Amino acid sequence: MSNPGTADNPWRIAIIGAGPAGFYAAEHFFKQEDLHVKVDVFDRLPTPHGLVRAGVAPDHEKIKNVTRVFDRTASNPSFRFFGNVDFGVHVSLDDLKAFYHQIYFSTGAQVDRQLGIPGEDLDRSHSATEFVAWYNGHPDFRDLEFDLSQERVAIVGVGNVAIDVARILCKTVDELGTTDIADHALEALAESKVKEVILMGRRGPAQAAFTLKEIKEMGELEDASAVTLPEEMALDEHSAKELEDNPDRMTTKKLEVMDSFLGGTNENASRTCQIRFLVSPLELTDDGSGGVGGMKVGRNRLEPSSSGRMSARSTGETFDWPVGLVFRSVGYRGVAIPGIPFREDWGVVWNEKGRVTDESGTTLSGCYVGGWIKRGPTGVIGTNKPDAVETVECMIEDLASGAHFTPDRTDIEDFIRERQPQVFSYADWLTLSEIEAAKGEASGRPRVKFTTVQEMLDAVGK
Repeated sequence: MSNPGTADNPWRIAIIGAGPAGFYAAEHFFKQEDLHVKVDVFDRLPTPHGLVRAGVAPDHEKIKNVTRVFDRTASNPSFRFFGNVDFGVHVSLDDLKAFYHQIYFSTGAQVDRQLGIPGEDLDRSHSATEFVAWYNGHPDFRDLEFDLSQERVAIVGVGNVAIDVARILCKTVDELGTTDIADHALEALAESKVKEVILMGRRGPAQAAFTLKEIKEMGELEDASAVTLPEEMALDEHSAKELEDNPDRMTTKKLEVMDSFLGGTNENASRTCQIRFLVSPLELTDDGSGGVGGMKVGRNRLEPSSSGRMSARSTGETFDWPVGLVFRSVGYRGVAIPGIPFREDWGVVWNEKGRVTDESGTTLSGCYVGGWIKRGPTGVIGTNKPDAVETVECMIEDLASGAHFTPDRTDIEDFIRERQPQVFSYADWLTLSEIEAAKGEASGRPRVKFTTVQEMLDAVGK
């Protein structure tokens, strides 16, 4: 056989994780005109696209159009998809080393961060991650239950995920009924008794992480009033000076939108969403039956830290809110990958520009990372593209220099089918997607999702 990297013996790349970071990496490999490469993408779910399918809010359909780009990448003859194949269960690192010159991990940040306060483990205290995955029909979360009989809900955090949760809780069934929200979630939300949602930011309005589009949407809901308070919208001297010294058009626009919420946006609405600032949860209190009955809240003030970043400091003032359901949305962290050095304090794989290293900085030849497991849970979908390009450029350099695995086996397909007979191909996914879309068209929705792995397998005759 000829040397690797030729037309009849191409470089073989394994990508673990079929989300945006994985697809962008494959796309960049295929853009290299003088590089002969085959790319196999693995995912533990039968469905590709990661958080585009399971994380993007169902009422943000336009954002999901990025999957058309992924479909083009997948149509390349040198691309294969092995869905329903779980790394660490069906295949190991050593297995893949026998077939591939390089392995790229893009497994995301799969778990949420904790608040670290008393009462966090009470019933009706959840992560926003769970709720988002549940209403998006992720198979791992499909059977969760959320007590939507509670009238008052607190959401800790003011990022886009927190806003998504608030918006879904505040929308009417008619508004949600034109989306691809999972049927089980639509049915549960139709019976919701939620009247008030409180979004909680520990810092001020100038530091809120949500985007302009997301906060504007909160003022445009059919039957919910978005409310801010004048005393919390008034900028402290430090934030005002920072904005004066470093003008930021987007921050100014967001502040203008939130100012328009003073007094509420819809006095006739049956639901209210309060957007609160300079408040932190201190404790969740028991209602007497093991569930959340209230929240002890602390008032904050802002002070510049040594790094110049505005930090929240307690004023010592506390008060109590009667809430019956709590979602935390204060960040995410990755999960360790078997056989790959993991930085527990940051929740990412040790790496240098995507090259996996050990704790001392020594490179582990042949192993790479991209996306949230590389850099942490920051940015939007498009942020993964330059991130993936950076890693792939390092991978191409290493192929040229000989710093790669030396596989002694060629095609992994038979091996995979022995380990996991119910492997899902990209053709299987396209068939499944067509079925979902047809079901959606019949009810005026983009698609009606299959929400269990068995349903997906049955749908394509596996």
